[in-house]
Amino acid sequence: MANLDTTILTPLKTALDAQVTRPKQHLSTRVPDFLALMKPRVMFLAVFTAFVGMMIAPVYPDPLLGSIAMLAIAVGAGAAGVLNMWYDADIDAVMTRTSRRPIPRGRISRGEALAFGLVLACGAVIGLGVAANVEAAGLLAFTIFFYVAVYTLWLKRQTPQNVVIGGAAGALPPVVGWAAATGGVGPEPLILFLIIFLWTPPHFWALSLNRADEYRRAGVPMLPVIAGRAATTQQILIYSVVLVPVSMLPWARGFAGPLYAATALACGTIFLALAWQLRRSRENDRQAARCLFLFSISYLFLLFAALLTDGSSSRWFSPASSRVSRPVPTSAPAATLRSAVRTAHSFTIATADEV
Repeated sequence: MANLDTTILTPLKTALDAQVTRPKQHLSTRVPDFLALMKPRVMFLAVFTAFVGMMIAPVYPDPLLGSIAMLAIAVGAGAAGVLNMWYDADIDAVMTRTSRRPIPRGRISRGEALAFGLVLACGAVIGLGVAANVEAAGLLAFTIFFYVAVYTLWLKRQTPQNVVIGGAAGALPPVVGWAAATGGVGPEPLILFLIIFLWTPPHFWALSLNRADEYRRAGVPMLPVIAGRAATTQQILIYSVVLVPVSMLPWARGFAGPLYAATALACGTIFLALAWQLRRSRENDRQAARCLFLFSISYLFLLFAALLTDGSSSRWFSPASSRVSRPVPTSAPAATLRSAVRTAHSFTIATADEV
């Protein structure tokens, strides 16, 4: 109980006391800071993968309830980001890439962030339960709990395998989306979970290679800090080698078509080439790690956009399917993929401070 009071109740009391002495600020000037706490770019990626999970499910959701469910998932992802920034405010202030976040800058107090995150989390879980089903709401609650309690509060500061185990939270959104549509879990969303799970370590380790000094100063045992560059690049290559064949499973299992297969193969080849280039790079070569990090964001967007696009011709959308769906325009695949490319490009810019 003492730990609970120190960790959660004390910041809330501090926030209430701070309102007495804090200069009055217009709400409109603080809205961008509260939004920044939600890690909008990371939130967008989670929502997009959840949306794909929902759309490839064999049950087409009601448009209104489906929209509310996606909003709830977005709010839940944002809540996880807020609670992550609440707890990590001390190390965020030490690291250059995170020092401009709202809490280290003094724009938002830790107590306010905690209260905001808890309200968002509760509202998201309740909203998803009402709009979809209890199963999806439970999965969303577990995702938020795992990211905050298991990854942020425990693993991140204890083990260099933090992003490996903690990556399960970031891999769950397509499972939540599928459950929101069907009320259950099938092998298809679990394959999508596995793809994101294997993608996460190369993505974060590529970022942390160029930030090893900052992580060391903050006392965060990221793999480059504990094991060094050579061991980290070797692990990145191993995960990348495993990721490529796993990314072909949606096509092999029959819930993705040739467009997805071609996209997964092409993007996987580039991913592997960049991982190999990083493995062979010099100790002081920062560009190789940066290239892999930036492409890894585009990689996941393009992979899931291709899966979403190919859904229009997959077995889930066939007349024989029990799924009720609206007609898909013939121009939709090309338009969807072009939109995903533009979105992926825009979200590779200035994302390092959010992860």
